[in-house]
Amino acid sequence: MGKQFAVIGLGRFGQSVAKTLYKLNYDVLAIDSDETLVQENVNEVTHAVQADSTDEIALKSLGIRNFDVVVVAIGQNIQASILTTLILKDLGIETIVVKAQNQLHAKVLYKIGASKVVFPERDMGQRVAHNLVTPNILDYIELSEDYSIVEIIASEKMANKSLIELDIRAKFGVSVMALKNNNDINIAPKATDFIKNGDIMVIVGHNKDLRKFEEFVMNEKS
Repeated sequence: MGKQFAVIGLGRFGQSVAKTLYKLNYDVLAIDSDETLVQENVNEVTHAVQADSTDEIALKSLGIRNFDVVVVAIGQNIQASILTTLILKDLGIETIVVKAQNQLHAKVLYKIGASKVVFPERDMGQRVAHNLVTPNILDYIELSEDYSIVEIIASEKMANKSLIELDIRAKFGVSVMALKNNNDINIAPKATDFIKNGDIMVIVGHNKDLRKFEEFVMNEKS
């Protein structure tokens, strides 16, 4: 039997998580205190119910303890977010993923037992900003305050050159994790592997080193 997921809070983020998991063929219980939102999503998940997630008895009656992962996607109500997380932790939920509004909120969530805290608006904002500044960047994932992963389109001038020729790690201090070209993915490419025209490079490194590499790719393009 596959993992079972519960998503509490059906704002844009909660809906997106719930619908995506359901489309991936997982059992998804969607919970919100707003009956209108519940009705809007009733056909998009396995079960959708109206309930107050700060009511421990209500959560128990929904069999919340049977779920492997609970995503707390409550929007602006920080108090409800914290209280819901506390109740879930007390009920023994193994994995609790919580949406945070700010760093202080995140700090509290981790202290009371959240397994993972996410900042969907901040993370999406970072991706959009990086894409605006460097159009070659397709995706941007922050691993920590200092380190990130980027997907960047190799410039035409880089095509038909091997990684050892480009000497990316020595010059920029970043590592090439993978090369993607349409449906072909080369994981952990060797130094002798060549960059093909249109390759997408998956790079990991310190943010300041990544910025240097991004500038290099942009200059190579011009």
